[in-house]
Amino acid sequence: MKRSVEEHAARFTERAAAYDDSKSDEYHACASLVVARADPTDDDVVADIGAGTGAIALAVAPDADYVLARDVSEGMMEEGRRKASAARITNVEFAYGRFREPNLTTPDDRPIDVVTSNFALHHLDDDEKREAIATMAETGARRIVLGDVMFFAGPDPNEPFYSPEVDDPATVGTLVEAFTDEGFAVVDVERVHDQVGVIVAERLGDDDQPDGDL
Repeated sequence: MKRSVEEHAARFTERAAAYDDSKSDEYHACASLVVARADPTDDDVVADIGAGTGAIALAVAPDADYVLARDVSEGMMEEGRRKASAARITNVEFAYGRFREPNLTTPDDRPIDVVTSNFALHHLDDDEKREAIATMAETGARRIVLGDVMFFAGPDPNEPFYSPEVDDPATVGTLVEAFTDEGFAVVDVERVHDQVGVIVAERLGDDDQPDGDL
């Protein structure tokens, strides 16, 4: 990570009030895909990590039973709480959580069914991303949907989707490998832009595991 968690938190808290209005069309397209592919049922618990102002958490809330929205920026979460209150959404809990320590305890200790994240994981370096994906897998979720800055081709710092001074996007291949290493099948990769995409990963069941005696 090129900046500390505290530095990232402070940077996003300063931007919280104007954050939603500052985002690109590609960001919004990515968020819409994450919401659609998360596809929770009405008895699912969803964990949204790097939730920011709640773009994903608040959008999936009407279809889910409960949503844990986790972020490191209190300013971003406060904006999310304000939006939830204005929309009369009562099944989303905003609280502090990091990718590798997401603080995903539900009020009744229910398991996590779906994990989402949008435009946040690219702040971590590749080893940290692998650790974060391992932590997502440890929740027991059946599905993980990741929307983010990711390289389908070579990196181009002249594009507007990341800043080399603070961001560290991975290649699509690196992310896919991280999911498969954790026992997930990547069932879809959707390209929004050469540097923006959505990965959908489903947990493999026992019957889906490859036979090691071939």
